[in-house]
Amino acid sequence: MTLELKGVSAGYAGADVVHGIDLKVGAGEIVTLVGANGAGKSTLVKTVSGLVPTRAGTIAFAGQRIERLPTAARMRLGIVHVPEGRQVFAGLTVGENLGLGAYLDRGATSDMSTRRAAVLARFPALRDRLDALAGNLSGGQQQMLAIGRGLMAAPKLLILDEPSLGLAPRLVDEMFDLVRGLRGQGLAILLSEQNAQMSLAIADRGYVIENGRVMLAGAGRELLQSTEVADRYLGIGAAPSRTAAKGGALASRLRALMHE
Repeated sequence: MTLELKGVSAGYAGADVVHGIDLKVGAGEIVTLVGANGAGKSTLVKTVSGLVPTRAGTIAFAGQRIERLPTAARMRLGIVHVPEGRQVFAGLTVGENLGLGAYLDRGATSDMSTRRAAVLARFPALRDRLDALAGNLSGGQQQMLAIGRGLMAAPKLLILDEPSLGLAPRLVDEMFDLVRGLRGQGLAILLSEQNAQMSLAIADRGYVIENGRVMLAGAGRELLQSTEVADRYLGIGAAPSRTAAKGGALASRLRALMHE
């Protein structure tokens, strides 16, 4: 299942936010969008899922043009969007939130039970809190629930918008390990992330977004190791190969992600 954007522009209230975007995500790939806050990353992923209308260009998924399809129709095709800020239903239980993830699916009850069991196996912390209100979970648990809810829809393309935002450093590590594990199951993953260093370390390919345009694109590791990218776009002042000489914890973690 391949997602392909050609010349896509989109925005709000009469003004384009993203301009002429070309992008491709294949099955079993992680493709990451990196750039500063306000660069257009979230608008772009919302355009893919149908939350922001496409004004120009084409979006194809599995060989089908989808840029005019409503969000629900895209979800039925297997495009699932886990939004920024988790957006769990705070007044519903963990179990009820998971059930809503499969709301549009007409599969058998046994299939839903299998999916739920798989999600709970991946997120054991949720298994122990199925009857707890989602609003009472920690930030990390809410992010697990948001992703678990998305997985209940049996996605073919999983869109993750800022999944590490607001998480403690230990949970950030776990989040990126989780994303890499989902790729291992053959999912196509489109990842919008401000944590450019770690997202590029696990990505097959990356796109650097600035002012709504793709400024650079290439293999994730190549972008991460590029001095130009590090200095100009990632705000780390040096590519990881130079940073590693300082023996920092981040450099060690990046090396581990890039070689696992």
